[in-house]
Amino acid sequence: MPTDTFTPAFNHDLAAQISQCGVIAVLVIDDAEDAVPLAKTLLDNGVSAMELTLRTPAALAALKKIRKEVPQMIAGAGTVLTPAQVDEVYEAGAAFAVAPGLNRRVIERARQLGLSFAPGIMTPSDIEAGLELGCRVLKFFPAETTGGLKHLKAMAAPYQHLKLSFIPLGGITAENMQSYIEYPLTGAIGGSWIAKREAIAAKNWDLIGKNAAEAAAIVARIRG
Repeated sequence: MPTDTFTPAFNHDLAAQISQCGVIAVLVIDDAEDAVPLAKTLLDNGVSAMELTLRTPAALAALKKIRKEVPQMIAGAGTVLTPAQVDEVYEAGAAFAVAPGLNRRVIERARQLGLSFAPGIMTPSDIEAGLELGCRVLKFFPAETTGGLKHLKAMAAPYQHLKLSFIPLGGITAENMQSYIEYPLTGAIGGSWIAKREAIAAKNWDLIGKNAAEAAAIVARIRG
């Protein structure tokens, strides 16, 4: 297990900023030109953190645009599966990176570069593997299909003294996010419903803004 002097894999101050927001908009962008208006819409409606998934050719270009033109947005990268992709998102200016699973080589490369990284976990063994690599911010994925908050609470209980922070993602909506936000070990929830792929492609900023404002209001009501 890591000691208290072990450098964490996720910057503490950045984790605190994301926790203050409480919501990370999880996005799939097909056209990099949509990146800036999307980021501004989210910011204007109370969501200041986003995860741009590496699922389309436009993802890296979109990330670069947001980091350059909307620096207030905490823009990270998701679906980071290889050390080479760690290099790419780091060079694109990602504030952080996450993955659906836990890959030692990916985490080690992110730590070499000083890029905050949260691996995906869904078992106690995953948590312990992450701890060995200095990870105390962990992505709980897929959340709802693996038992939801009930599973997370039971799984995390033996590790509460280690001050872990979880980012639940997968099946979370405006209807069920409240219980996750109320859980003390939730840093922020991942919200893929806030700006769905088709809504971004249609440039439906009104709908995206409405969804973002609703999510931000839930966080504000619970966390003050």
